[in-house]
Amino acid sequence: MDLTAAARRFCEERFGQIPFGLSQSDPEFSALFSNFAFDEIIRESRLDDKTRFLAILAALMGCQGLDTFHSLVPGALASGLTPVELRELVYQGAAYLGLGRMLPFLYELDRTLEAQGVSLPLRSQGTTAPDTRVEAGNQAQVDIFGEGMRGFQNSGPEESRHINRWLAGNCFGDYYTRGGLDYRQRELITFCFLAAQGGCEPQLTSHAAANLRVGNGKAFLIDVVSQCLPYIGYPRSLNALRCVNEAAK
Repeated sequence: MDLTAAARRFCEERFGQIPFGLSQSDPEFSALFSNFAFDEIIRESRLDDKTRFLAILAALMGCQGLDTFHSLVPGALASGLTPVELRELVYQGAAYLGLGRMLPFLYELDRTLEAQGVSLPLRSQGTTAPDTRVEAGNQAQVDIFGEGMRGFQNSGPEESRHINRWLAGNCFGDYYTRGGLDYRQRELITFCFLAAQGGCEPQLTSHAAANLRVGNGKAFLIDVVSQCLPYIGYPRSLNALRCVNEAAK
């Protein structure tokens, strides 16, 4: 099986070669996957390359695809994603994947950036202080989900109210308020984190609705799922589509 001209051109422009290092040992699979992911899938898409790579890298974090993440980061940089944007993507994974699943990707990103000649650490993007993070995070929740989230940090049963306070102060106050990515991009990567890890369908439906609220429409989300499908497989992609349809009702 040979690479299509479009797949070869995409790979050479973004990676300088066919990614994944399988061209010699497994040339048939290398061509089969590349023709699908880098030609057929892309022909169905209206996403720009920067958004495409942002979604795919978030999905790879969600499904723990570290080797594939390593292969695709250079293409993301070549497509216009900045080191700061990539760092913000990975940082936000701590809230939705937990440190145990996020940390290998931070190590990998740092190694890749240093190999590309990027000086670390990058400039801070934090905008909150210990005494402002909860209120700022709740305001982000209101901005994204609507006025019904006002005061969320003080809601719920007393024995678990601290979790709601952490959601406001940590998940949203520590991450969503940072620079580097806007709300639309942050909700996009959250959607991809949840879709790719599976078992989070209630939260995925909620964040699909949040995406719709911030301007990432239904057609956009279907496009995102389609671009991530080669990396997360059909079952989780179909689950994500169901959640998008449920949120859009």
